[in-house]
Amino acid sequence: MSRLPARLSVLTLGARDLPALRRFYRGLGWEEAPGSDDAWAGFLLGGVLLALYPLDDLAAESAPGAPRPAPGWSGVTLACNLDRREDVDAAFRAAVDAGALPVAEPTDREWGGRSAYVADPEGNRWELAWARTARFDARGALIGFGEADAGP
Repeated sequence: MSRLPARLSVLTLGARDLPALRRFYRGLGWEEAPGSDDAWAGFLLGGVLLALYPLDDLAAESAPGAPRPAPGWSGVTLACNLDRREDVDAAFRAAVDAGALPVAEPTDREWGGRSAYVADPEGNRWELAWARTARFDARGALIGFGEADAGP
């Protein structure tokens, strides 16, 4: 192989309290990957695996010698794009009901879509968004985004 493929397969969150974070994501109704337990957990989300791994173990592998990150927002957001504008409000309510911290209420954005933000129990930010140009396959995987992909 002479190049890095353009794909995202796994997104791993370093967890300070993996059992609590695992309960939160299960509380959203997300199905765990086989082999998940309180030492590692995974959730298949439309073609990308969201993995939960103990923060200290992840740091030892991916950032040896680096200081442990402070709790709270890391400067990274994860997004769940939705099929319809009104789905943003329903998803926001469902996430908060499951224990997410409301960060930004659903609102229409200047870019033409609608979104809201919540934080999981460890402060990881999730954007719940609708964008007119987002297209999904039957699994919910994003297959197009932007004006060129908007279709009729």
